[in-house]
Amino acid sequence: MPAAPDSELRQRLKSAIWYTVGKIVDEECLQLSANATPQYIAALTELVYTQAVTLATDIESFAHHAGRKVVSTDDVLMMCRRNDGLKEVLEEFVEDLESKKREQKNPSKDSR
Repeated sequence: MPAAPDSELRQRLKSAIWYTVGKIVDEECLQLSANATPQYIAALTELVYTQAVTLATDIESFAHHAGRKVVSTDDVLMMCRRNDGLKEVLEEFVEDLESKKREQKNPSKDSR
């Protein structure tokens, strides 16, 4: 019996996280002249996956509480409200994205 689409998607996500975590751990191990066991990478992968699921659930809840069906940047910023450094970085990122969108919509006449 084939796996349910949701289960298959979750497994693909975990595989992608495992691959990325493995690459990061390998790079750090090279720099630190250390070794990491496959069990360590697997445990770190589970931690990252669980944290991502928790964050996604919370962000969806913020959108739902605001009466929206679509998650917005405000929901993501609300999630990091207790981490001032992260919130500042994300706010700058959002501001840069919004300014680029404005520039694309209204190209200046000077650029001709």
